Parts: sequence; structure tokens; C-alpha cells
Amino acid sequence: MYFATLLARTEDGWEASDTELDDMETLADLAELARESAADEDETVLVFIEQEEGWFGIVRVDGEDDPRVFVSDAAAAARSSYGELLLTDELLGRDPDLGLDGLADLPDPDAEDEIPAARDEEDSLTEEEDDDSAAVPAGPVGDPRLLDDLGVGEKELLAVTGDALGTIAEVLGATDVLETVR
Repeated sequence: MYFATLLARTEDGWEASDTELDDMETLADLAELARESAADEDETVLVFIEQEEGWFGIVRVDGEDDPRVFVSDAAAAARSSYGELLLTDELLGRDPDLGLDGLADLPDPDAEDEIPAARDEEDSLTEEEDDDSAAVPAGPVGDPRLLDDLGVGEKELLAVTGDALGTIAEVLGATDVLETVR
């Protein structure tokens, strides 16, 4: 079961709103949703996504700055459609121009060289292909310091277990508003 919410920091404290992620396709879409939820364009907005007993992710959007992301377990999140929103090539240290989707590995139609024969199913993976399949690490990825100035340091964030969002909201002083949308 998934839970997603937006927490916007205002002059009066935190405001929470339940959010639906089904229409989100990219991290940029998610960041734009966060910006739209802010009453003031310079407000800090946190997007919390949690899969019960699986993983959690936090996206921090500060005004027009690029979003900062932390995911507690990239391998678990990679098996989730919502996790895929957060696990960008940049976050995983991938170069999107290297053909991770397989398109860049196709032969150049203008090249005069012979098109290589298809590989038999029995052929083993090349070392590069094997690296691609293991490119999503088990464990945390992203910026574990994205909540430092809000009272949740790197060490604390990496140690969070159980009700991760509840634990973080408690430190932020946002438990009551979080519970209203749960």
C-alpha cells in the first residue's frame, strides 16, 4: 500500500495535502505539482512517498531550485511505478546518452559496416549489459542531507525504520497535519 502527501512549509507551520501520483510521469511533473501547492513561490515543499514496509522517498522543492531527492531503498523503489518517478538516471549515476533503454545500441542505419547478427538466447550477457541490470543499488540513494536544516540529519535519515514518514514528521513538528491526511 502506498501513501503520498505534500507538506508545504508556511509562516504558520506545515500544511499537508493528500496527493495522487497516478498522473505523474516524471520527477519534473512531481516537482511542478509541489511548486503549485506552495502558497508562496519560495516555500519549501516536501513530497513524501511511502510503500508500507518497503521503502520511502522524499522530494524537496525549494522555489525554482532543482528538486532534491532521497530514496531509502533504490532496489525496492525500482519495482514500483511511484519509485520510478524518483529514480532518475542522474540520481542513479547513469548517463542517459549511453543507451540504457537499448536505443543507442542499435546500429547506425547510415553506417556502411555490416549489421551485426542477433545474439543467440544462449549467449551470456556482456559485462556492460550485466552492469546495466545491476545499476539500481540496494539501499539508499540520493541526498541524505536534504532535511539537515529542518532537524533531520543524514545519520537520522539513514537510520529511520518502521513508520518512516511519521518519524520524520515528528521531528519536523508536522505530525498532526500529516495524520489529518493519512
